[in-house]
Amino acid sequence: MAANDAVLLLRSLELRLLRCSMPSDSPSRSPSLNQSSPPVTPAFSHPHSILNDVVALIESGHYLQVITSSLASQTLFSNLQFNSSESAHRFYSETLPECVSSFLNINGNDNPVELGYKALLVMAVGVAALLAFTQCNFTGPLDNIPLMPLAELSTHKDEIGCGDWMEWEVWAQKELMSVGSDLRAKFSDLQYLIFGKALLMKMKDLLFQGSHSSIDGVRSMAWWLARAFILHQKLLDERSSFLYDLLQVYTKESFFLLGTLEKIKEYWSSNEDCSTILSLLHLEVGILELYYGRVDASKVHFESAADVSNYNFFVSGALGFRTRHQVEPKAQLRLVSGASGGDFCSPISHESSSLDNPPLLQSSETDEASDVFMTPRFVTDEKISKSAEQDDKSHAIAASPLKAVQQAVILAHCVLIEKNARNDELQKWEMAPYIEAVDSQSSTPFMLRCFCSLLRVRWESSRGRTKQRALMMMDQLVESVYNHSPGVAQRLHYCFAINMSPIPAVRKEYGDLLVSCGLTGEAIRIYENLELWDNLIYCYQLMDKKAAAVELIKKCLSENPSDPRLWCSLGDVTNDDVSYEKALEVSGRRSARAFRSLARSAYNRGEYEKSKLLWESAMALNSMHPDGWFALGAAALKSRDVDKALDAFTRAVQLDPENGEAWNNIACLHMVKKRSKESFIAFKEALKLKRNSWQMWENYSHVAADIGNLSQALEAVQKVLDISKKKRIDSELLERIMLEIEGRLSIGLSQSHIPTNDINETKGLEIDSARSRETEHLIELLGNILKQTVQSGGNAEIWGLYARWHKLKGDLTMCSEALLKQVRSYQGSDLWKDRDRFVKFAHASLELCKVYQELALIGSSRRELFAAEMHLKSTIKQATPFSDTKEFNDLVACLEDVQRALKAMSLPGA
Repeated sequence: MAANDAVLLLRSLELRLLRCSMPSDSPSRSPSLNQSSPPVTPAFSHPHSILNDVVALIESGHYLQVITSSLASQTLFSNLQFNSSESAHRFYSETLPECVSSFLNINGNDNPVELGYKALLVMAVGVAALLAFTQCNFTGPLDNIPLMPLAELSTHKDEIGCGDWMEWEVWAQKELMSVGSDLRAKFSDLQYLIFGKALLMKMKDLLFQGSHSSIDGVRSMAWWLARAFILHQKLLDERSSFLYDLLQVYTKESFFLLGTLEKIKEYWSSNEDCSTILSLLHLEVGILELYYGRVDASKVHFESAADVSNYNFFVSGALGFRTRHQVEPKAQLRLVSGASGGDFCSPISHESSSLDNPPLLQSSETDEASDVFMTPRFVTDEKISKSAEQDDKSHAIAASPLKAVQQAVILAHCVLIEKNARNDELQKWEMAPYIEAVDSQSSTPFMLRCFCSLLRVRWESSRGRTKQRALMMMDQLVESVYNHSPGVAQRLHYCFAINMSPIPAVRKEYGDLLVSCGLTGEAIRIYENLELWDNLIYCYQLMDKKAAAVELIKKCLSENPSDPRLWCSLGDVTNDDVSYEKALEVSGRRSARAFRSLARSAYNRGEYEKSKLLWESAMALNSMHPDGWFALGAAALKSRDVDKALDAFTRAVQLDPENGEAWNNIACLHMVKKRSKESFIAFKEALKLKRNSWQMWENYSHVAADIGNLSQALEAVQKVLDISKKKRIDSELLERIMLEIEGRLSIGLSQSHIPTNDINETKGLEIDSARSRETEHLIELLGNILKQTVQSGGNAEIWGLYARWHKLKGDLTMCSEALLKQVRSYQGSDLWKDRDRFVKFAHASLELCKVYQELALIGSSRRELFAAEMHLKSTIKQATPFSDTKEFNDLVACLEDVQRALKAMSLPGA
């Protein structure tokens, strides 16, 4: 029984650790969260006391104290020995994991509860390191902490100088970039992230090897590991396939252990707010999926988070005022909310923020910055106000304030719109009601407020009337990171549930905004401080100071020659492959950017095989780069490696389904390999994105005809006509379609005379009717195309097809006129010198004469026969050079048939 009580206490401490990242909905609740916790067993009083102190320090935001001076760290790292001669790689890959193994002593510890306390202690120290890193790079305020987490515990700390720890920091930078991407900017205290990951991963590996059902392996551990790796991903300039694979493992494990309310209630007390924990899990995984471009998967998680939190909302409309000088109210978008499963819905309040949650700008500053309101003032009375300058409260709709988790759900859906909709002005207005709904709340966690402000800055910076205010808000947002209010612990709330950029990335956005406003000098100082060399080069080029950029990079290289990013930037500005080779050398051939740059250079020189190999090396380091896969496909295509090209283009569209060029290349390669069905599907995807390419429509028409989809083929031919303004027509394809239609009609006529039994008669009639309707539709489509073509001056083949179409319709008169124009199209001085042309001319003449004979029989007139006779005599007389051909003999035979028909019609009684 005592063991069970100890396990309950252990889980309550684990829950407190998890709750550090979310505010409590019950502020009066004590930190222990469980008023009826069982008493501490004397056997576990000491480990419980140590762990309770550690969790209390983390709850108060003293993360560094947990790692350096707490009793827990002294217990955990009591046997740790390292000195200045040891490399950082060996310490984090061998020494530190061995220390964790020695502390846990899984094989020698028979008490699972004691092991549970030790495991949670290791996890708590690892979490403290992660949160310290989060404070320094995401939430603030920025503190001057040691570069090495255990610097104060080192027995040789007096011998190890700051320069030694700086070397370890440079190693940490390279270690984080070894997953195939450069860092987005200059980050601080990177060792804390590596330190926390090392502790958590080693502990998880050790617990996985054993069987400890009493503690269930500390269920939130996989969740914290997922958070660690998403922090790592947010530091990188590109998405990493290696990190994505790990994140998929840990998020699936988190859902397996804590993915339902029942599992959370079973593991922790049912008195806790389990719905908030599950909503937070869905939000974090949804943000992760969205970060990697999986929009549909993220939408499912965001909707689940809304359902679990018993909250739904939708965008509606209402009359309101958007600007100060607006006289008449106009329709405005607003967010309407309500509890799930209920019929009551109310607009989200747009009241002014209270003193507990001040806005970034004061009202006077807002008025000076722009005449556009931060949130629209809605009209609530039936009688519309004539003035737009009334107090906000007279127009506000009373509504209960939103919980923090509900605000996080709203912001998540806002980001979903940003990723899912086309990047244009309309997209920003679709996001506006979500931003305004959170911005109008009187109480919002610090990170949610910052993220909402960042979204507003991105929106308002795209409009001329609010760009100045956006610049002021961005300046306030950057300054808020350095302020000491609110405290460290309060800033952590919901920081993992939003897609908030790191502080250096936010400062980079500030620099970009400054450049767009013409303040290049201010932006240069920001870029130089963040070591954003590419942005710095761009600014110097704007100022016509390219040489200054080169000198600055060379100066930095003299101070830090082992930075591959500097070498790549130097190569970009000098177009020198030697710099890229040097980048590969100093990175241990782990710089994907250097490989990509060398691959582009080789492709531009025409060395396609070398380019292909370099692109393969780059994609092996980081496979989540759609442009890289496309470039690999292009290089493979140039080097005639069709299979490699097809695979590369397929990987490109898997990462970026809106790459129309890649879809087109896939379709064309399938055409080359005679895979019409696959080509047809790929062309359909390509044409959704690139609808103005007549070449793509023409290829699509061919594969559609190959698979028997004649309707799609004719529609594609029509698109080619429209795009080319009636100048492009594929007569060979139309010939194929005409033959198919004629074959269907002939089969239909032959089958109409075959007797059928009563059982299959009804079914056969339905099939024949459907096929007949389809054939008639095809005839109409083909006729429209042929009419448009001949009106713009068709060639001989088109006139021949037009004649056959009229014959299908039963109009022999128009058929004869079209055939006559086909015959005249072949005539000319070259006709009697070109055998192939004469053959076509003879076939057209024979068809014309046959139609003349049919018209003569129908109308009992000899006029058509005389025309046929005259045409045949003239043709035979001039075609003597081709008297040895079959066509010449056919013309002579046809003339004899026409003359016999004339004699028959001249006899009395005929």
